Amino acid sequence: MATLLYRLGRASLRRRRLVVVVWLVVLVGLGIAAATLKGPTASNFTMPGTESQQALDLLAERFPAASGATGTIAVKAPADGQLTTPEGQSVVKGVVQEAATLPGVVGAVDPYQSQAITPNGRYALIQVQFATGGDDVTPEQREAYEKVGAQAEAQGWQIAPGGEVLNSEPEVGSTEALGVLVAAIVLIVTFGSLVAAGMTMLNALIGVGVGMAGLFALSGTVELTSTAPILALMLGLAVGIDYSLFITSRHRQHLLEGLTPEEAVGRAVGTAGSAVLFAGATVVIALAGLAVVGIPFLTVMGLAAAGTVSVAVLVAITLAPALLGFAGRRVLPRKLRKVEAAPATEAAPEGTPATEAAEDRSGFGFRWAQWVTRLRIPVILVGLLGLGLLALPAQDMRIALPDASTAAVGSPARTSADLIREGFGPGFTGRLAVVVTSDSPQDTATAVPQVAALIQRTDGVLAVAPPQLDPSGRTALIGVIPKSGPTDAATETLVHDIRDRVGSVGNAEVLLTGVTAIGIDVSEKLSAAMPVYLLLVVGLSILLLMLVFRSILVPVKAALGFLLTVAATFGITVAVFQQGHLASLVGLDSPAPLISFLPILLIGILFGLAMDYEVFLVSRMREDFVHGDTARQATINGMGHGARVVTAAALIMMSVFGGFVFLDDPVIKSMGFALAVGVAIDAFVVRMTIVPAVMSLLNARAWWLPRWLDRALPNVDIEGEGLRAHLDKQPVKV
Repeated sequence: MATLLYRLGRASLRRRRLVVVVWLVVLVGLGIAAATLKGPTASNFTMPGTESQQALDLLAERFPAASGATGTIAVKAPADGQLTTPEGQSVVKGVVQEAATLPGVVGAVDPYQSQAITPNGRYALIQVQFATGGDDVTPEQREAYEKVGAQAEAQGWQIAPGGEVLNSEPEVGSTEALGVLVAAIVLIVTFGSLVAAGMTMLNALIGVGVGMAGLFALSGTVELTSTAPILALMLGLAVGIDYSLFITSRHRQHLLEGLTPEEAVGRAVGTAGSAVLFAGATVVIALAGLAVVGIPFLTVMGLAAAGTVSVAVLVAITLAPALLGFAGRRVLPRKLRKVEAAPATEAAPEGTPATEAAEDRSGFGFRWAQWVTRLRIPVILVGLLGLGLLALPAQDMRIALPDASTAAVGSPARTSADLIREGFGPGFTGRLAVVVTSDSPQDTATAVPQVAALIQRTDGVLAVAPPQLDPSGRTALIGVIPKSGPTDAATETLVHDIRDRVGSVGNAEVLLTGVTAIGIDVSEKLSAAMPVYLLLVVGLSILLLMLVFRSILVPVKAALGFLLTVAATFGITVAVFQQGHLASLVGLDSPAPLISFLPILLIGILFGLAMDYEVFLVSRMREDFVHGDTARQATINGMGHGARVVTAAALIMMSVFGGFVFLDDPVIKSMGFALAVGVAIDAFVVRMTIVPAVMSLLNARAWWLPRWLDRALPNVDIEGEGLRAHLDKQPVKV
C-alpha cells in the first residue's frame, strides 16, 4: 500500500494543476447540486418497530386530523383571577380565534372548554393542531404561529407559543469559527510558515466544502436529521486539518533531508499517507458500523459523517501533494528555505536545522518519553487512578431526547415551557397520548372509558383529558398529563406502568405515544444497543491494529486505552451536562440527561480518533524496533518524532470541536464538549503518557506474535517497509 501511495503522491505533484482543477470542478458541481437539490432536514427522531411509532403511523392512517404537529400556547394574565372576568375571557378567546385561523392550523382548543385553566385564574393553555407533521410546517407558518397574541401582549398579557411545532434545526453561526481560527494559529506555530499553515487549512476547507455540498445534494432524496450536517461538519473540519497536517509535516522532514519536492511528497504520502488512509478507514468503519444498531436516524448520521471523513482522506492524499508542489520549499520556515541539507537516512524531528548531521534528541517529545519510561510504574498507576476517578459520574448517566426545558434561554420554545411549568407544573410540558383503536366503533366506545379509568388510577398520573374520536368512531385519542417532567425517571416509569396496565382492553388495541414516549423508546433502544456496539468497536480495533503492528499485546493495550478514554469522557460529560458541575463555563443553564444518541456516537467517533493517534505514535516505535533499536529506545524515538505533530493535531481537533460548545443548541453543545474532552484525554493522557509507559514495561514482549498468526495475517505495510525496499533498488533523488 505504501508503494502505491508513494506513486500517487508523486503523480499528484507532477500533475498538480490537473488535480487542483478536478477538485475545484467537483466542488463547484456539488455546490450547484446542493443549491438545486437540497431538501429540508428533520427535527424528529422516529423509531420503527416501537409502540410509540406504531401509534403515530396508525393515527396518520385512521385519524389524520390528530396526527399532525401540535402547539401549546401558554397564557398568563396580568393578575390573579383575570381569566375568569369577561374582559379576560374576551382576550383569551381572541387569541384562540387568531390561532385557529393561522395557515396550516386545523383547530385550536378553547381552554374554557378543556378546563385548561389554573385554580387561581391566571394561567391557561391553548392547544393548537396543525395539519402536517413538524418537519412539514413551513417557516412562514411557524413565524405566524410565534406572533400569535401580539395584541394581547400589548395589553400586558404574556402569550408564549410553544410545542413540538417549534422544533427547528440548529443554526451554525460565527462562534464555531473561533475553533477554526485557533486551529490556524496552532498550524502557524507548528510549521513556522504561513504558507504551510495556509495550504493545510485550504486543503481541509476544500475537503469540507466538497463533503458538505455532496451531503446537502443528497438531502433531497435522503432524510437527514438536523444534527447530521453539524456532526459531518465537525468531523470533516477536524480530520481534514489533521490529515493534511500529518502529510505536510512528513514532507517537510524529507525536504530537510535534502530530497527534491517530488521525492519528498512521494515518501510523505507513502508513509504518513498510509497512516492517514488507515486512520480514516477506522473512522469510516466505526461510523458506518452505527447501521448495525438498526436505528434509521443514527445510521444516516453515521453515514453522513463517514462520507465527509472519506472525502477528507481523498483530499489529503491527492490535493495536499498537489498544493505542496505549488508551495515548493516555502512550506519550510524562512530561515531554512535556502539551506541545502546533506542526504540523511533518518528524518530529523520537526524544526531541526537541516545542516545538523546528528539527530537532535533534546526536544520535548524525547525528554517527555525518557521521563515517562523511566517512571513507568508510577505513571501508569497515576494515569489509571486519575481516569478512574473522572469516570465515576458515568455510573449515574441517564439518556433522553431533549425537551423544550433545555432549549436556549429566551427562545420561544423555552419561554413557553418555563411559563407552563410555572403555572401548571412540569407534567404539562410532556403530555402522553393514548390511542385506542379497533375495527368496530362499538368496541372502541366500550373500551375508552375503561382505559381512561385504568390510566387515572395509575401512580404518577395528574390528569386524563376527555377522549377525541375520529369521524368513523373506530379510533380515540386520550391525553394524559403526568406529574413529572418529560425527562424525569418517574415519567419513564409511568410510561411502562401504563403500557403494562392497558395493553389491550376488550377487542380494542391500546397504544401509548407522544413526544415524551417516543423519547423514552429511542433512549431504551439505544441503551440496549450500546454494549453490542462497544463490543464490536473494541473487537474491530484489536483486529485492525493486529494487522498494522503484527502484535497481540499492542492492540489489546490500545483497546484498553480506548475504553479508559470513553469512560473518563462519559464521566466528565455527565458531571457537567447532567449533574451541572461547572455548567456555567459552557453556557449551560439547565442540566439534563444526555442526548440519547450521544454515548453511542461518541464511542464510534472516539474509536476512530484514538486509532489515529495510536497509529502515528506506535508505528514509528515499531519501525525503529524492527530496524534494531531496543524496545525502550524505539518507544522514546516514536514519542520524540510524533509528539509535536500529535500534540498539534489534538489541539486542532479540540479547537474545532470546542468551537461548537458555544452554540445555543444543547445537543450540539454537548457533542462538541464531549468530543473535545475525549480527544484531550486520549491524546495527552492515554496515547502520550500511559501508552509509552506500558510499552516500556512490556519491553520486547510488546511485539510478540505467534508465527502461524504472522503468516495468516496480510501485510498492510503501514510503516512503509515495502516502500523502503522499493527505494533501495533505485538511486535517491536529491
